[in-house]
Amino acid sequence: MKPALQLPRFIILICLLPGYTLAQKATPDEISRYQSRSKQVEIIRDNYGVPHIYGKTDADAVFGLLYAQCEDDFKRVEMNYIEKLGRLSELNGNKDLYNDLMIRLLIDSTEAIADYNRSEPWMKKLLNAYADGVNYYLYTHPQVKPALLTKFKPWYPYLWTDGSIGAISTADITVRELRDFYSGDIKTGALSPREYDQLSGSNGFAIAPQNTASGHAILWINPHTTFYFRPEVQISSEEGLRVYGAVTWGQFFVYQGFNDYCGWMHTSNAVDVADSYLEKIIKTGDKYFYEYDGKQLPVTEKKIAIKYADAGQLKEKVFRTYFTRHGPVMAKRDGKWVSLTSYNRSAKSLVQSWLRTKSKGLEDYTKAMGLLANTSNNTVFADSKGNIAYWHGNHIPKRDPEFDWSKAVDGTTPATDYKGLHTVNEGVHVYNPKNGWLQNCNSTPFTVAGINSPKKAGYPPYMAPDGENFRAINAVKVLSSEHAFTLDKVIATGYDSYLSAFEVLIPPLLKAYGQKVAGYRDLEEPIALLAKWDYRSSASSVATTLAVEWAQKLSPAIAQVYIGQGDKDQVEKTREFASTARPEQLLGPLQTTLKDLQARFGTWQLPWGDVNRFQRLTGAIDEKYDDDKPSIPVGRASATWGQLPSFNSRVMPGTNKRYGVSGNSFICAVEFGPRIRAKSLLAGGESGDPDSPHFYDQAGAYAAGKFKDVLFYKEDVLEHIEKRYRPGQ
Repeated sequence: MKPALQLPRFIILICLLPGYTLAQKATPDEISRYQSRSKQVEIIRDNYGVPHIYGKTDADAVFGLLYAQCEDDFKRVEMNYIEKLGRLSELNGNKDLYNDLMIRLLIDSTEAIADYNRSEPWMKKLLNAYADGVNYYLYTHPQVKPALLTKFKPWYPYLWTDGSIGAISTADITVRELRDFYSGDIKTGALSPREYDQLSGSNGFAIAPQNTASGHAILWINPHTTFYFRPEVQISSEEGLRVYGAVTWGQFFVYQGFNDYCGWMHTSNAVDVADSYLEKIIKTGDKYFYEYDGKQLPVTEKKIAIKYADAGQLKEKVFRTYFTRHGPVMAKRDGKWVSLTSYNRSAKSLVQSWLRTKSKGLEDYTKAMGLLANTSNNTVFADSKGNIAYWHGNHIPKRDPEFDWSKAVDGTTPATDYKGLHTVNEGVHVYNPKNGWLQNCNSTPFTVAGINSPKKAGYPPYMAPDGENFRAINAVKVLSSEHAFTLDKVIATGYDSYLSAFEVLIPPLLKAYGQKVAGYRDLEEPIALLAKWDYRSSASSVATTLAVEWAQKLSPAIAQVYIGQGDKDQVEKTREFASTARPEQLLGPLQTTLKDLQARFGTWQLPWGDVNRFQRLTGAIDEKYDDDKPSIPVGRASATWGQLPSFNSRVMPGTNKRYGVSGNSFICAVEFGPRIRAKSLLAGGESGDPDSPHFYDQAGAYAAGKFKDVLFYKEDVLEHIEKRYRPGQ
């Protein structure tokens, strides 16, 4: 099973590399090519700064898209590829050495280059336009100093062929295990804080015409990611491209969005797409061999050199790495080497990511799914013909179900070899269920359509190990109660404030207090407040403050959304904890919560909005927070506790208040039919520049959940022009 490898917090040490990051000059031929392409592209910024890119060809549109992304936040475009190139250590020093090594083992740039060289002509045009768009931006903006990448290469997109935030699959192998196996003679220090800071997921709903007031299908797009991970864009061309949605910084395809005919929302899953193998190693002389099918096969060795910043200099660490037929050796357990089989990048995945943006309905989209290259996503789908659909994963290797694939398996036997891929129809999927709605909240697919969901017994365990969570329980409840959905009703449903986990957690707390255990008499007032609470969060609710701060001090297991094969899910763990916890295990954390709030604020009686804030000050990837500077109260809470919208906040270094870092990012409700109708919202604003009017212009609306109209048709865009130009102007 795969954990999600999340994006890091970066410390940008540009000053360590004097002269290293000076931009390369463009050649006359390149400048001529850039300028010629620019004449085929128009960018219109609407009154929210959203770029609407129009090109003669698809490649023209891609050129304009990357240029516009760089205008909005070049540092994020660049940093995504510094990470995928395995070069973070050149900026951050040796604390990222093993993060880089993991990337180099799993994403081979030589393979990416080879994929580019054998790309179909149509794809190569897009890839060349991608690189030209970034490089033309750098040429026309000499004041922008890249941290590392002075010239983008057209093969870079083959390093990251999936737009998911958790696109790296490592089975159960961690960076720490990798470090332990490959550690050398330099002092590595603590690992970078990028190791698996699990997000609380995403939500997608598809509602069939039978359940909408207009008789047209509606799609709810609600990814929960780190803030500012994706901007809102539209790209169109005279070759039939017109797609709107969220694009991951530095990628050229809309990851979650819609076109004239259909829309797609991706949620992350726990589908087993990567597996670890226990290898029996034999050393003969200075050579390593591994046992497979009764034979001794040579271990492949490869040197990987990683540069890292150290005291103002750029040093190099060379790793001697090992590979078996199963993949790179990543760890050592109980004396055995552990190798990894994974599918973390592929040419087919990038092709699939593009083709789905031009799909003309369910048939086209299903054909794109037939490439079987999407490794990290579920898909919630709706189209203009009224179809709704759901696929749980896509790239799923066939395996012998007699083995427990949630654990490392025996690498010596062919019995653990993959046996091809499951077809689209062999995977867990639903087309047009009778109930007329679909939902997924990073949860089991076996409740995706209520009683019309697929049956768990019909699928091997590795195909859908995902468990239930409180968000999904809430989603099924609210979707079942409405049969005349409009865009506004879908938005209201997606913003349902009910924290369903507290249905399970609060009653045992009240019962524990009723037992009059000595030492907790000071809890009478907060207990009375929680007893009257309706489990809905709001900015004015003191009970929400108490409940959330208290729940975070309980067992970490109850916050776990993603699970492996055979594990108890979030709902089961929470119910088990609630039914077995001793009174002091419930009352003690509440008492600690009161003391903590008293120390931070001088009182525990704080409305949630006074504690829970949205703030954007610098636009840095590693954002800064300050209690003395302006921020906005937010009434939502983390989706961990069952609320459908998510606002995941934390107390930051030097603060007493909590500040949002992830959750609802780009959110959109879209209704299909003869004419698209859609509403959207973006965390903060389109631009990463604090001096831009679009750095913070959606912040108030974001906090309040007030959506703007999507300008999908050019005639509507022209009525809301802020700026109209060609790249380079």
